[in-house]
Amino acid sequence: MSTHKTGTLPSAKQSAFQKFKNEYFWRYLIITCGLFIILLTLGIGFFLVVKGSGTFTEFHHSVWEFLFSSDWSPMDSTTESGGGVGAAIYIFGSISTCTLALLFVAPFSITSAILMTEIAPNSGTKIFQPAIEIFVGIPSVVYGWIGLTVLVPFIKHLFHPKMGGYSVLAASIVLAVMIFPTITTVAADAIRSVSSDYRKAAYGMGSTRWQVIYKVIIPAATPGILTGVILGLARAFGEALAVAMVIGKTRAFPANILSPTNNLTAAIASDMGNSATGGEQNMALWTMALLLFIISIFFIFLIHIISGKEKKKHA
Repeated sequence: MSTHKTGTLPSAKQSAFQKFKNEYFWRYLIITCGLFIILLTLGIGFFLVVKGSGTFTEFHHSVWEFLFSSDWSPMDSTTESGGGVGAAIYIFGSISTCTLALLFVAPFSITSAILMTEIAPNSGTKIFQPAIEIFVGIPSVVYGWIGLTVLVPFIKHLFHPKMGGYSVLAASIVLAVMIFPTITTVAADAIRSVSSDYRKAAYGMGSTRWQVIYKVIIPAATPGILTGVILGLARAFGEALAVAMVIGKTRAFPANILSPTNNLTAAIASDMGNSATGGEQNMALWTMALLLFIISIFFIFLIHIISGKEKKKHA
């Protein structure tokens, strides 16, 4: 009798442990990791709010001055203040380069996604998509270096701008190449997710392949395509190194796309290490970082709004 009990207890314990491992351990581990990411994001946001609000709370500058003034002359001292913290030039530089990059790359990305999914799906899966995904693994400094050594001299030789090849155009082209794989991959996934019933119904009504693509597939995949565009735009806003190498870093509004200027990320990257901690310039740079964080959060909410509308449409 005692032998039977001794033999069954380890088996029961092992079964309970196996049940805990299969049903609860991985569930709690995933929940813990998810909560950690949420807390980390909130922690970063709280830190940026505390540091970035110092421009307004400690040095008593207005939000209007920061956003719309071009007077950038903050004091680089922890004891002096009273300089200008107008970041309008940097904000306009970020908006202009990212917008132009999006205008360059969006048509190419969408047509490439259509090619990979609808025109040549076999070659797209085996050849084009792996080739496009290689671009994701290329470091930013490589893009910037190629832009500096190839693109900037080419623009200078072709257009002969007064300030050389460093320009909004050069920065936009570099950004366009960098965000091309992001938009293309997400757009291709969105097109593939369109139900095959839509295609069959359109072909059954006598539509040609091009009519199916631009009258059925593209409208159905538009939310996913827009999500890819927004993700690419978010990456473009956050890119610093590659843009800093080709934009010229001139503290002035660009007269045209061949003029140099500066943007938020390049200014933060170049000036943060040389500013006195707690000083007016340091605080203004942290406010720029806070602005970039707010822009990123806005893009995320925009993606969720688009996804929510798509779910309601199919509900």
